[in-house]
This record gives sequence, structure tokens and C-alpha cells, in this order.
Amino acid sequence: MIRSVRSRRRHRPPRGAQRQAVLLSPVLVTVLITALAFSTPREIAFSRLLPAAPALAAAVWPVLPTVLLGTACLLIMIGLSFVHSDLGTPYTVAAIAAVTLAAAYASHLRLQREETLFQVRLVADAAQKVLLRPLPHRLHDIEIESLYRAAQEQARIGGDFYEVADTPYGVRLLIGDVRGKGLSAVGAAAAVINCFRENAHDQPDLRGLVRRLQITMSRYSAAIPADDEPEHFATALIAEIPDGGGRVRILNCGHPPPVFVRSGRIDVLDPTRPSTPLNLSGLLGDHYHVDTVAFSPGDQMLLYTDGVTETRDRAGEFFPLPDWVRRHDAAPPRELLDELHADLLRYAGGRLDDDVAALAVRCRPHAAPPAR
Repeated sequence: MIRSVRSRRRHRPPRGAQRQAVLLSPVLVTVLITALAFSTPREIAFSRLLPAAPALAAAVWPVLPTVLLGTACLLIMIGLSFVHSDLGTPYTVAAIAAVTLAAAYASHLRLQREETLFQVRLVADAAQKVLLRPLPHRLHDIEIESLYRAAQEQARIGGDFYEVADTPYGVRLLIGDVRGKGLSAVGAAAAVINCFRENAHDQPDLRGLVRRLQITMSRYSAAIPADDEPEHFATALIAEIPDGGGRVRILNCGHPPPVFVRSGRIDVLDPTRPSTPLNLSGLLGDHYHVDTVAFSPGDQMLLYTDGVTETRDRAGEFFPLPDWVRRHDAAPPRELLDELHADLLRYAGGRLDDDVAALAVRCRPHAAPPAR
């Protein structure tokens, strides 16, 4: 599968060549129409298509090149009038002039909107770096790689979140999903992440840590309009890998279960007892349970949000994550997440309908002793 993906990428034209072809398209259209106008009988009158060239230029060119192309089309039409005197040159010239002026104005508006969108994306990128800052690729003997894709591509940030902290109690990882997607869920996700960053180093027990997250989520929900308050909750999973490894403690608050890869064996760790999602303790009670499982050198753990498992194909079938992991059990963390993203897009037909976040965590295998 990996080989086929790479072969398709190898035969895909580079983006620079595609962009250059798009930029040259108004010139190519002008040359093509001019050639047809000179080489065909006057009854066909291809020259009447010349206004299409500046109209196309408005979509890809700045104002001045668009006006220059319209002027060139005017000169071409005047030159054609010497070859075919009965083409209705005044009407076509007037059409070219009108379309050129309209195209120049449209190009000006397009550039303004592109500049506004560029500034908005800069703000979104800055917000994403604050909310989901780059994670360390390695902490002690733990390798960590991350994947994040927002459903609203223009927003670039959404309701899925993750964080990693190197604490006195070991490496602690957080992944979660706020109800909803896009910008409406960003505030709740930011509140939970900031609370984790503040308390992960001070709370010796995972239950105490998740209670702090619960309080933060409740306070955030109380600060928003009352009609939306019951709708704000989040699933979350906290994992703790003590120094020295060998095991991992997991507290799962209604989140999709992690997938473990151990010597080619795939295990899905469902919680032995359910824990309450964030901001639902008033309805479901304050119940939290920690599971402890082995995490030996060479083992790998995949944490993810429901945007992964709820991705559907055209037939409405969910993405088969455990079977997919079984086919990629030998992939290192970075390659595993890259292939996961590519296969999710292919499975969904090129577009994801929900935010997607994932963490691939591997306990580094011990180096073999040197041979004598």
C-alpha cells in the first residue's frame, strides 16, 4: 500500500508547474482565439471570444496585467478588422473595453479579499500554535508524534486537542474532543489545555488532575449563555508513563479507547469501568477509574479522537482502525500518522467531515549490546 501511494505521488505533477500553467492560461486563451480568428473563415467569427481573455485574467492576475491584456486584445481586434472588414469590430471592441474595466475591478476586489484571508490565516496559525503548540518528539525513552486536521480548513483549529507534559510523575499525555467542531469549540478546548498545563506538574494522582479539568470545564460552561450550557462537554483521555517505563496508567473519560501494538499484536484497551466525561459530573456523578497496562520497550500506543473512527466511506462504513493498525504495525510513529492521514482522506473521498487528532507514542527499544 505504501509503495502504491508513493508511486501515485511520484507521477503527480508538481504544484509549481500547476500554478504556472494557471497563471499562463489567459495568455494561452488569447493566443488560441487569435490563431483561430486569423485561420478560420470570417463567418465563424472567433474574434468575438476575445473578451473572455481579460475576464479569465481577473481570476488569477493583478489589476495592471489584466488591463494590459485587455489592451492587447483591443489591438488584436483592430488588426483583425484590416483582414476582415465586416466583423462588427466596433461592437467587439466595446465589449472588450467593458469586460476589461469590469475585470480590473474584479481583480482589485479579489486581491483585497485574498489579503484579508491571509491575515485571518496568520491569526489562526498563531492561535493554533498557542492552543496546540508543537510537541517534543522525544521525552526520555518515549517517542511522540502528533497529527491534527480541522474539519473547517479555513479555520485550521477546532475542538480536538492534545498536550504532553514532562512531570515529576512521568510523561503525561492528554487527548480530548469538545462537543462540536470548528471555532465554536476552540474556547472550551483552550480552557481544558491550559488547565492541564498548569496542573499536570502538581497533581500526583490522575484522579486529582481530571477533577481539576472537570472544574475548569464547568466554569467555562457557566460563563457562556445559559441555553448553550448543557451542550458543552468533552471527552478526554489522560495517559501517564512513569520514568523508567514498563507500564502506562490510563484514565479514560468517555474517549475512544487507545490501540496498542505489542510485538505485532494489536490490543484495544477499553476501560474496565467508565469514567465521567468533562462537565457531565452533575448528571452522571464524579466517577474516575485508572487502568494500568504494560508498556514495554518497542511497544507503541495510538491515541486518537472520534474523527478517526467515525470517518465514513461512500457506503457509510466506518474506518476500520484496528484492522488498519494491524497492517501498519511495523511503522514508526511519524510514518504511522502520515499514512493514517493519507488513508483517512482516501477512505472519505478526499474530505474529512470532523476534526481529527491523534498521538503516536512509542517506548524506544533498548539498544542491542555490541558484539565482542
